[in-house]
Amino acid sequence: MALDRRYNGAKARPVTTLPELFVKQAANAERNYVVAELLARPLPDLIDEARAIRDAHWGTALTYSRKVFIPLTQLCRDVCHYCTFAKAPRSLERAYLRLDEVLKIAEAGAQAGCKEALFTLGDKPELRYRTAQEELERLGHETTLGYLAHIADTVRKRTGLLPHLNPGVMTANDYERLRPVAPSMGLMLETSAKRLSEPGGPHHGSPDKWPALRLKSIALAGIARVPFTTGLLIGIGESRAERIEALFALNAIHARYGHIQEAIIQNFKGKPGTRMENAPEPSEEELIWTIAVARIVLDPEIAVQTPPNLNPGRLKRLMEAGINDWGGISPVTIDHVNPEAPWPAILSLEQECNEAGYQLVERLTAYPLYVRVAKTWIDRKLHAAVNALSDSEGFARDCAWSPGEDRPVPESASSPPITREPKIDRALDRASDGRRLDETEIVTLFAARGGAARAVCEAADELRRAVNGDVATYVVNRNINYTNICSYACSFCAFSKTSAKAGLRDTPYLLPFDEIGERSREAWEKGATEVCLQGGIHPDFTGRAYLEVCRAVKRATPEMHIHAFSPLEVHHGAETLGRDVPDFLRMLKDEGLGSLPGTAAEILHDDVRREICPDKLSTEEWLAVIGAAHQVGLPTTSTIMFGHVDRPHHWAAHLLALRDLQMETGGFTEFVPLPFVHMASPLYVRDGSRKGPTWREVLLMHAIGRLVFHRAIPNIQASWVKLGIDGVAACLFAGCNDLGGVLMNESISRAAGAAHGQGLDRETLEGIARGLGRIPRQRTTLYRAPLPRERTACYA
Repeated sequence: MALDRRYNGAKARPVTTLPELFVKQAANAERNYVVAELLARPLPDLIDEARAIRDAHWGTALTYSRKVFIPLTQLCRDVCHYCTFAKAPRSLERAYLRLDEVLKIAEAGAQAGCKEALFTLGDKPELRYRTAQEELERLGHETTLGYLAHIADTVRKRTGLLPHLNPGVMTANDYERLRPVAPSMGLMLETSAKRLSEPGGPHHGSPDKWPALRLKSIALAGIARVPFTTGLLIGIGESRAERIEALFALNAIHARYGHIQEAIIQNFKGKPGTRMENAPEPSEEELIWTIAVARIVLDPEIAVQTPPNLNPGRLKRLMEAGINDWGGISPVTIDHVNPEAPWPAILSLEQECNEAGYQLVERLTAYPLYVRVAKTWIDRKLHAAVNALSDSEGFARDCAWSPGEDRPVPESASSPPITREPKIDRALDRASDGRRLDETEIVTLFAARGGAARAVCEAADELRRAVNGDVATYVVNRNINYTNICSYACSFCAFSKTSAKAGLRDTPYLLPFDEIGERSREAWEKGATEVCLQGGIHPDFTGRAYLEVCRAVKRATPEMHIHAFSPLEVHHGAETLGRDVPDFLRMLKDEGLGSLPGTAAEILHDDVRREICPDKLSTEEWLAVIGAAHQVGLPTTSTIMFGHVDRPHHWAAHLLALRDLQMETGGFTEFVPLPFVHMASPLYVRDGSRKGPTWREVLLMHAIGRLVFHRAIPNIQASWVKLGIDGVAACLFAGCNDLGGVLMNESISRAAGAAHGQGLDRETLEGIARGLGRIPRQRTTLYRAPLPRERTACYA
């Protein structure tokens, strides 16, 4: 059930009855039977079932969050008999960390690549300690939660880290106050056994540890739509049956609100100086049993986590038992709750995951399931911060690189291949046979990481070699963007201007037709075989303007190939002349148009188009114009502009729409992935998009394009304007066979902030190919050998 849809019915029962409801649901007759059945089953059977559930839902990904641990206050009004985190005022220099102290920790974390600031603190210390009250007054706050809100918000704004808050039991008003400063929060249930709060129990004297109170607080987080972390602390005196009942209670809350993103199964550790320092710790078998049962009982979409620093030497068994998350790991700070237990090194943890057949994947404080529907689950004020750190699946970006930036592309991953990827293997086999992949298979390929991603790229490159050999082609061409004035309002576009709106690099302009002809003549003299003409939809243009553009080029350079006009321009021209699209295309062809760029496609999925270009052509209309061009004998390229608000299932739909049209018409000459350049895009500036695709996603888009279009579209092109020379070179090992064009005067990507220049010479493109052992070969727009004059001339 969709998360937002589940929430719509969440208000049916008064909140005050919720704790009793969940406890009751955990103890009804049907559940009593399940409890008995789980208690009776052999541990190996439980492990097998748990592992199968985990693998089916989470695949080979084992996640973690790279964090800094910020103990804002270690005062607490509770007196849990196993805790060393909470301190008395006499043991502390001050009740609360100051802002400068917090920022020093957070900035060190940001420099170390952390994305989470974990705030852990005692529960409402001002209700117990006058020291806390007085210090809060000096800090200008009435409550600990008020101070927390201020500090967390400042950390996010100053460092970019995403706060995760663990401030204890909270009310509805508390969640409302803190939701705008943190994408996620947490509260351990620990246990649902009331007897552990009675005299002699570990929670006696801790008013915030009553299970009903904690269950109510967890439920209120669901009503507030807060992605939430909770879990059990095992080995503090509860029985196995009581653990199962606690899991049922959590599952009942999640079934109602859908907000529990992870359940931690944490094993008790006796700590010196506490009343329970000599209490027996749960055995490894007890921990493994509880993890397996948790994975079986809980909704599969709830992650099951166990802290790795509390279980050195056991990590393989934890993976076998069904966990899919390691929690937060810090390269900067200790675990202040368990200071005696150092974090594992992330590289060592990655190696252990790989050896067990899994891939370690970094996530954000909010899990991907919630990041992908951030409009529902994350406060609007946090969207920019979350988008800046997330990839297309909602995981953490795995590198600082973004398309268009003047920085080296990341080095290829060196992790060993993952062998347990049968779904990927099946998809690769089907693609190699030229069969049509379905949307699920394509999404599976886009999810590949580490060694699996490398396998996808290698499979694509094998097909490239079979189809194109070791030839790397390019065209000598010139871009002529004849106007940047546009009457459309595409939210991603930094190129278009109104007549009075300037941008990052350009002011509004409109080239005279004679100037278009002159630029074409200059390009011809420099050896160009093609001019590529595109512009904004000028409010004064009719179809006659597009016809006149073709005439201007042909008057100046009769032999020049005209590659011009996006489907939107064609549609606009036909509409303004009262012609249907095929008739207008024939008119353009008669005036010398040779082919169309398959741009303005962006993402061929109307859910995305409604968000980024609502007044533009629909998916159906775009495909109709391109199909009409093919029918009248005008070949086209095909493109995708990806990495903004789109997701892999949108990419899959786009690729399949192109393939299906190609199988019908055969008119596509090539596929050109266009990574979104974010820097000056209004969509990004207004906090609505990601920072373009990650480098992994860029490589996979080119590779998967090769796989999806095998025996359909023979040429896959990489855009040096978006990726730079190093990026294009890398894509030649991911299924690409074409370097594009020299692109004299490219300006659209530059307007968006790209730093890769406005043209390359032929020697540079050929040098890229030769440096990789490829054979450079100049081509025409339609992938034919150029005429002798065209081969001898050179753009310099």
